[in-house]
Amino acid sequence: QVQLVESGGGLVQPGGSLRLSCAANGSFFRVDTMAWYRQAPGKERELVAAITSFHTPNYADSVKDRFTISGDSAKNTVSLQMNSLKPEDTAAYFCNAVVLTTRFTQRAVWGRGTLVTVSS
Repeated sequence: QVQLVESGGGLVQPGGSLRLSCAANGSFFRVDTMAWYRQAPGKERELVAAITSFHTPNYADSVKDRFTISGDSAKNTVSLQMNSLKPEDTAAYFCNAVVLTTRFTQRAVWGRGTLVTVSS
C-alpha cells in the first residue's frame, strides 16, 4: 500500500500564490520521482513539474519562472510553490510518484487531487 496525501489547494486571486504539498506514505523502498499534474474541465491531463531523487527539476513551459518544485527525499514529500497565478492555471492538481516497491519493481501512484481556482 502506497498513498499520496495532497494539500494546499484553494481559491486565489490572479497574481496571488499558493503552495501545494504532497507526502508519500506506506510501504516502499524509495521514491524515484515525484511530480505534479493538472487537469482542467474538458482538457487532457498535463505535466506541470517533476523532480527526480537527484533533485533535477523539469517544468512545463507555461509555468516556468512562476512555479517551483522542491522535494525532501528523507521525508518523501514534494511541494509546488505557485506564484503569479493566472486564471488559466485553474485546474485539479494531482500528485504523482514513481516508487520502487519493497519487491524492487517500479510503480506509479496518484493522489486524489486538490482543486486550484484562480479568479477575482
